[in-house]
Amino acid sequence: MNTRTINTLAIEETGIVSKIMGEETIKRRLLDLGLIEGTKIKPVLVSPSGDPRAFEFRGGLIAIRKEDAENVKIK
Repeated sequence: MNTRTINTLAIEETGIVSKIMGEETIKRRLLDLGLIEGTKIKPVLVSPSGDPRAFEFRGGLIAIRKEDAENVKIK
């Protein structure tokens, strides 16, 4: 099985969070925002420089840097 991360999703492509990895501070921040296992997430906007990207989940829109997005695994 090929594990993907949210930064590999195309705009408007939906993924389901399977695991959040990385440093505890970033991991805790993402969990506090509601980005937990089973959450549907999709990228909807990209900044002109390509980083960060804005992701829609749980009725909100959150910008996540590429380095942090690489720690959010999807299925």
